[in-house]
Amino acid sequence: MSQLIKQQALAVDTWKMLEIADGETPETVPLPEGDILFPLAVWQARKTEIISCHKRIGLILQPDEPVEDIAGDLDYFIVIAVNFPKFVDGRGYSTASLLRQRYQYQGELRAVGDVLHDQLFYLKRVGFDAWVLKDGKDAVNAIQTAFSTFGDVYQASTSQPEPFFRRRAA
Repeated sequence: MSQLIKQQALAVDTWKMLEIADGETPETVPLPEGDILFPLAVWQARKTEIISCHKRIGLILQPDEPVEDIAGDLDYFIVIAVNFPKFVDGRGYSTASLLRQRYQYQGELRAVGDVLHDQLFYLKRVGFDAWVLKDGKDAVNAIQTAFSTFGDVYQASTSQPEPFFRRRAA
């Protein structure tokens, strides 16, 4: 079972991902109750309906889905989950950076999919504040070790906007 790490601690995950089954379309998939992460296609097809019947709305973005498509809708989302279908697929890093830096998204930004302990330090630097580790991975060990991979960093990032030389001079 996958485990949610939020703000560098284990957390209870109340959000469920809506999946479109074979034979369903974004227009016909039933909309369940509760905290739901909607696929972008469902959001685009049924935005008005989702807004009218859900108080808390989440979105799941795939690596090939452009952030620009939701830039005007960011205020609706409590959570945006970015899927990493493979460990080697780094497009989600750019998605997170765009959401935080260009579009100033302030809600929870969650990494899901093939997320491993080795990535957490770097995912945090681009703006993620929640992570769902791949099934079978040790979340307690990840929390204890992954976020302290390096003592300090030289480059600026979403999580540390000042580069080292500016912090050192201050």
